[in-house]
Amino acid sequence: MTNWKTCDAVERHPKKVSGAWIFRGTRVPVSALFENLKDGASIEQFLEWFPGVKRWQVETVLDHEVKALASSIDS
Repeated sequence: MTNWKTCDAVERHPKKVSGAWIFRGTRVPVSALFENLKDGASIEQFLEWFPGVKRWQVETVLDHEVKALASSIDS
């Protein structure tokens, strides 16, 4: 499981989006990125559909997830 607490691009508040991890400064859940990518959307499309999310946030989230996956493989 990814530790999102160490990722600057996201935040979580109990009263926002039921406490889900969201892109900082938005109400867009991080899970929406992965769901859209899984369904074949490009990063460009995601950014178009969710204009509050910044490219650096998407790149940071993806990099964070890659590092988490790599560390779980190494364990």
